[in-house]
Amino acid sequence: MDSALESRDESETRELGGRLAKACQGGELIFLVGDLGAGKSTFARGFIHSLGYRDSVKSPTFTLVEPYELPNAPVYHFDLYRLTDPEELEYLGVRDYLAGEGICLVEWPEKGAGVLPQPDIEIRLEETSFGRRLRFRAFSDAGRRTLQAIGSGVDQ
Repeated sequence: MDSALESRDESETRELGGRLAKACQGGELIFLVGDLGAGKSTFARGFIHSLGYRDSVKSPTFTLVEPYELPNAPVYHFDLYRLTDPEELEYLGVRDYLAGEGICLVEWPEKGAGVLPQPDIEIRLEETSFGRRLRFRAFSDAGRRTLQAIGSGVDQ
């Protein structure tokens, strides 16, 4: 089932990222889907900062993954925009990232089709005339539990 929340600006998008982060238990795979400029990296920044990271959160466009060692669980922020072949993820060691208790945020997951498994949660970010619409969808029990925990307009 799809559900959506609205965001009027970047600070609200970061806040929604923080709400989701605080509901995660560890081990979740979260896809961030949307066009360039839709707010995927902004959402990821809010997610990572809310878990205690104090430095700048950069988009891993050229490195493909940026690890953040945080107190409760590591977060791995992937940006697959520049990925030319999904098999490159194997060289990156994607299975090791996915197998642990870390939370994986993946921008441009469609570039990893055939290698990436189905996510626990997919978030589609769309620009609208008033800001952004974020559509949440759970694909696993863990994803449903996480979305239930953030409540307020987000269903399973």
